Order: sequence, then C-alpha cells, then structure tokens
Amino acid sequence: MCRHLAVLGPGSPIAESVLAPPHSLLRQSWAPRLQRYGTVNADGFGVGWYAPGDPLPARYRRAGPIWADESFADLARVVRTPALLAAVRDATAPGGDGEAAAAPFTEGRWLFSHNGALTGWPESAGALAAGLPPGVLLRLEARCDSAFVWALVRHRLLAGSPPGPALADTVRALDRAAPGSRLNLLLTNGSAITATAWGDTLWYLAAPPERVVVASEPYDDDPGWTEVPDRTLLSADREHLTLQGL
Repeated sequence: MCRHLAVLGPGSPIAESVLAPPHSLLRQSWAPRLQRYGTVNADGFGVGWYAPGDPLPARYRRAGPIWADESFADLARVVRTPALLAAVRDATAPGGDGEAAAAPFTEGRWLFSHNGALTGWPESAGALAAGLPPGVLLRLEARCDSAFVWALVRHRLLAGSPPGPALADTVRALDRAAPGSRLNLLLTNGSAITATAWGDTLWYLAAPPERVVVASEPYDDDPGWTEVPDRTLLSADREHLTLQGL
C-alpha cells in the first residue's frame, strides 16, 4: 500500500519530482507499475519541503486523491525546494482521520512516511504501545498504523538515537510484534535520507553531488535507478549513499 519518495538536490520546483515525470507519484496514485498490495492510492496525499533560511519543513496534506487537487498543482509548479518528502496513500478501510493519516508526519526538522502495513493491526501493537509514555500515544495524529509507526520512530529520535538505528530498531521491534508486516520507512531532515526496504519495493537514483532520489518505484525510465534489496537500511546525503543489511 502507498507510494512515497524523498529527494535531495539543488533547488527545483516540487512538480519536477512529484508531478512532471512520466511515472510520477501523480500517475502512481492510479497506475503504479510495481505496487504489490492495493491498487489505487486515493485516500490522501502529502508533501513536505524545506525552504532556504527556515529550519522547519512546510507541509501540504489532503484527504482526497492528488489528481483532484488543482491548488496543489499550482503550488507545486511555483514552490522551489532543495529537499522534499511526498507520499500518496492507498485506499483503506473507512475512517475519520482524514488528512491527519496522510504522510508526511513531522517532528522538528524531520519528515516521515511509511509504505506498508502492520499485520494484525491494532491488536498486534499492544505490547509496543505499552512501552511508550501515555503522552506519546495521546499525541498520535491519527489512529492508523503509519501514525503509530511514526510514534515509535519519533520516540527513539527524541531520545537521541541517530536516524539509522532509530529506523532499524523500530523495524525489528515491529517485526517481532507483528511478523509479516511490510515496513518500508522513509525519513529525512532535509540534509540526509534514511530508509528501510522491508517487504515492499524501494529504489534509488543517485547523481552525486547534485541529486539523490529514494522512492517506492522509479518515476521514469532512467537506467540509473537501482533496486534496494529487501531487509536493507539505506542512508544517503548529497555526497554518499550506503546500504546495510537489517
């Protein structure tokens, strides 16, 4: 379920990464090429981006499909950014969370997205939820599994964990609690991207020092796209990209 991507590069319009490519997130919302679970990503979308001189990212999120939002098309055409994270959300069971369930989720400089699903949700999360302070649970933006996954990651980040271990430890804990979950996580602070491939597709396109893209699937047919092996932690900035087994 869901499709997402993160981009680091020189300043460019949001549309260049999210709307313009032939197989962009816009097209993936109704015709993904590699999506294994779900068919239509129409239950919300969002993009977070960084503006020069402001340490905190901005977000634009909506509960409906990305193709129906003409205001976003205008915004994406004119807003330039050196870094972004965007996602489209798979059609899901009815619920009242609306745009609060759409990625990216945020804390300080961080933007986060989850592509996948927790098996047995929400019962499977009980033991892990019990290990979080009550205030963390009360501040959940939505009652969906992705918001809960973000709560676990955010708790580790705020406790001082670097992004790689924060994602890796969260994925391992979730897999123990809910075996068979799909846990492709994507995290950026505008300077680096950290991601996990766990149960779903993940690709990257790197052209250092200019640009790096990490995405659920390639947004065009550039031969430079490389698939990330399953159960892998990816860490990237504008100069380097590394892969580590999980």
